[in-house]
Amino acid sequence: MEKRNLGQSGLQVSVLGLGCWPLGGGWGWGDQELSQSIATIHAALDLGINLFDTAEGYNEGHSEEVVGIALADRRDRALIATKISPNNTDPATLRAHCEASLRRLQTDYIDLYQVHWPITDHSVEDAFATLQDLQAEGKIRAIGISNHGVRQMGEVFQTGTPIASNQLCYNLLSRAIETGILPMCRENNVSVIVYMALMQGLLVGKYATIDDVPEFRRRTRHFASSRSGTRHEEPGAEKEVFEAIAAIRGVAEELGLPMAHVAMAWVAARPGVACVLAGSRTPAQVEENVAAASVELPDDVIARLDAATEELRVKLGPNADYWQTGENCRVH
Repeated sequence: MEKRNLGQSGLQVSVLGLGCWPLGGGWGWGDQELSQSIATIHAALDLGINLFDTAEGYNEGHSEEVVGIALADRRDRALIATKISPNNTDPATLRAHCEASLRRLQTDYIDLYQVHWPITDHSVEDAFATLQDLQAEGKIRAIGISNHGVRQMGEVFQTGTPIASNQLCYNLLSRAIETGILPMCRENNVSVIVYMALMQGLLVGKYATIDDVPEFRRRTRHFASSRSGTRHEEPGAEKEVFEAIAAIRGVAEELGLPMAHVAMAWVAARPGVACVLAGSRTPAQVEENVAAASVELPDDVIARLDAATEELRVKLGPNADYWQTGENCRVH
């Protein structure tokens, strides 16, 4: 599988990574047998995936535990990425939580340690100084951020900390980062790691109508705030979403490819993107996603997909927090 440089970290990541939140089971995902999770991670390794992304906040740390068990006897083949929650970033707490992640992951180093959301209640300077100390001690190989906007990236850059990556929601239905965040990442050699490349199943084409979409996957600003489970105050863009899906489906049918393959190939081709995370719960799903990673779209097809989703991009605007708005918006 193709490998790409992760910023200036010296790490090379597979263009397709495994998002490990679903492997922990629990809220929003349902039950998951440990043996199935282990088989899924092993299948990913065997098929060329080397980046495994988790977080201390996923399933109260159980996702990290699953990754640690699965990779315990093949640690040298994998790059483990995990995340610290922003409310745990005062220096003493950050150190303690890093050590806790190391124990759950059954390793003595984390390849990529990411700040999950921008820090608001603690000193950004002190947090990133602590991260650099942990890096100097060999407990972290590279430092990353996640869900950081232009101003927030600027605050991090001012600390002088080398940042390898910014993990962001990006897909054909969610293009807000193109306005300012993605260009800033490229200018500063910060790679983008993409999550929600298939927009929680919408870009697989599995939902024919809005009512078919499970509540857990209906919380973003794509959907009206009147729908249960939402935390934003916007009218949504439901008409534009399903018109875009229909257009993407049409392109995929012309190409004779699954819609999911087209959607993943589009985001993998975007300049600045190093890795596209795909959540898989079975070896068969891993195989399907690996097949998608080998698809290369012609420039004219990419242009058609851009055009098909432009109206939706404009309507949703530059806010890269797809869950919250106004004073509660977390990405600036």
